[in-house]
Amino acid sequence: MTTRLPFSSRLFLGCAGWSLPREHWPSFPVEGTHLQRYGARFPAVEINSSFYRPHRTATYAKWADSVAPDFRFSVKVPKQITHERRLHDCDGLVDEFLGQCSQLGEKLGCLLIQLPPSLAFDSVRAGRFFTALRDRYQGHAVLEPRHPSWLAPQVTAMLLDERIGRVAADPSPLPGGDEPAGWPGVRYYRLHGSPRIYYSAYEHAWLEQLARKLKAAPDTPTWCIFDNTASGAATLDALRLMDLMLG
Repeated sequence: MTTRLPFSSRLFLGCAGWSLPREHWPSFPVEGTHLQRYGARFPAVEINSSFYRPHRTATYAKWADSVAPDFRFSVKVPKQITHERRLHDCDGLVDEFLGQCSQLGEKLGCLLIQLPPSLAFDSVRAGRFFTALRDRYQGHAVLEPRHPSWLAPQVTAMLLDERIGRVAADPSPLPGGDEPAGWPGVRYYRLHGSPRIYYSAYEHAWLEQLARKLKAAPDTPTWCIFDNTASGAATLDALRLMDLMLG
């Protein structure tokens, strides 16, 4: 069993969720909850379940208490905000969400704002949403848009002003969407699996190329989350990438 990335690392490597496929249990400690065992190997995790349903403040606090001081959580913004309200008139929902996930304390490392493919950029609506978010939350945040209108220079300027990174997704429905963009103070790679999204594992050569990219900017806080969880490939891919980063 190899060690976890060092405390000094600014690479937050992990998976979307901390479920541990049985075939990979030998790579993790035997004792503890799934999160505790996961956190012994990985320095970060993306909470996807917050997209579908709210979690109690006590639940977030318990998760924070379960992991080491340097562990960080990324939390996905609820679909009520992004997909149902479509960023419109959702200040109350933002307050509610931040009131819950803020119980992670300093272990709240990033917010993930994933937009539906049908949501085109509207400068007034987006501006109001980002302003409301930044009035309430000053930490790292990243945007995963899936409509091509979000590639406009006006959007880039807005992301720079609001200090919001743009997710590098694989595969991405947007041209150039597989590279980080937006505010350069944070990078966020979200790896869904290819060619079969959510299922396929990544080839070793692809992971080697990714490791070189990650090592090229060691001082930039960088998230690398494997979301190809449907058949358990994410756990193995994350472990393989960690070995490449430590090597």
